Amino acid sequence: MAPKIGPGPLTTADLGGMPGDGRRYELVDGVLIVSPAPGRRHQRVVYRLYGVLDAVCPAVYEVVGAPFAVRVGDDVELQPDLLVARAADLTSTDLPAPPLLAVEVLSPSTRLIDLNTKRAAYARMGVANYWVIDPDEPRLVVFELAGSDYRERAHVAGSHSYDADRPFSARILLADLLRDC
Repeated sequence: MAPKIGPGPLTTADLGGMPGDGRRYELVDGVLIVSPAPGRRHQRVVYRLYGVLDAVCPAVYEVVGAPFAVRVGDDVELQPDLLVARAADLTSTDLPAPPLLAVEVLSPSTRLIDLNTKRAAYARMGVANYWVIDPDEPRLVVFELAGSDYRERAHVAGSHSYDADRPFSARILLADLLRDC
């Protein structure tokens, strides 16, 4: 299927026609967001966090890394760098419900989108927990949905750790995630 050409918002069906070129194609309110393939540093942080969360993840949940679509409605499809969802909510191809946790690792090409556009979209979806890891600072900012927007629950920097209790208990050692990055 060829990508839609012409006026009007895109739909999740239009994403099927995007090229398989390694870029990430996401949709927010019918507007296409195209991001370059993540770099090595970004992926190392994502994979390390995946390992930490997956090791302590209760069987009723699942930790999933990108690319994996969170598709809520016809005009929104996002691919968080990492997500935690109820295993029962996942299909073989997507998550048609809000994840319990969405994580984004900032990179120069995605920083503004992750901190603004995607944050607002996750809040509208009802994603209860949103984590942002900034390898440049280094820091982990933990947001919790309060009403229709996020409030900062924790800010972890440098060699400190974060003891998560949502969506399940896990100790996140920021220095371990960013080691050799």
